[in-house]
Amino acid sequence: MRNKLSIFGGNSNVTLLEEICRSLKVKLGDAFIGRFTDGEIQIKINENVRGNDVFVVQSVCHPANDNLMELLILIDALKRASADRITAVLPYFGYARQDRKDQARVPITAKLMANILTRAGASRILTVDLHAGQIQGFFDIPLDHLYAVNAFMEYFEKKQTENLVMVSPDVGGIKMARAYSKRLNAALAIVDKRRINDREAEVMNIMGEVKEKNVVIVDDIVATAGSLVEAANAVKNAGARDIYAAVTHPVLCGPAVDRIEASPIKELVVTNSIPIEDSKMIDKIKVLSLAPLLGSAIKRIHNEESVSTLFE
Repeated sequence: MRNKLSIFGGNSNVTLLEEICRSLKVKLGDAFIGRFTDGEIQIKINENVRGNDVFVVQSVCHPANDNLMELLILIDALKRASADRITAVLPYFGYARQDRKDQARVPITAKLMANILTRAGASRILTVDLHAGQIQGFFDIPLDHLYAVNAFMEYFEKKQTENLVMVSPDVGGIKMARAYSKRLNAALAIVDKRRINDREAEVMNIMGEVKEKNVVIVDDIVATAGSLVEAANAVKNAGARDIYAAVTHPVLCGPAVDRIEASPIKELVVTNSIPIEDSKMIDKIKVLSLAPLLGSAIKRIHNEESVSTLFE
């Protein structure tokens, strides 16, 4: 076992941070996070962390730039306070959607994120359901990539819904949908679509049988909900019965909530990787906690135990 375990975090997801501390029975680290008069972030670590094994929990969600800077400055403050090892715990890894050059003269922002987190002083990364698996290779430090499939699986197993079909809203999500279908012993279908722009997608056809079936559409991110609602409409038109959606990261920006409310989706099941504003909470949204998963991973990393057992 390493030296004393310490948990710190920024302001992006205080509820999840507190749940993780309770699950580990560890007191939240004492740090001041405020603003200078000009709006710049001001941070001070108010306790001794010399030689400690420190985990910094922060989702890079809206406002992404502020939350990212909080994370980087926290890491730098802990590094300069002589923490032994600093693990950045990112329930939601922001800036992950630009993971390759798919057009001329565009950045690979996910790689930039890897560089600046490493340069700030992070010793390792712990995150959940990356938008693209290859992002793991952007880091030159250890990265543990967790999956929320177990939380969703337990939820749908308790519902005891029969004739389940797991649906991927696009070809890129086949791997995730297949993992869900395997764990739940359900059939698999794919919505083949063509994207019009970053806000709209045109559905082409459905590969797989959804008629008279109960459908669960699985994805990693719901932003404007365009793809999700298009997929829901497509499977409904194809004769599906009840339609659910299981999405890890509820970004929910722009017209997302209105689209979901008006859609045939019966229930949108998400995690608390990103806090949902009260104004966006509707009856259709069900939130599952990542605290047990992240707490177990933190404990295993601290005790130098295998994290891969969490994938079983």
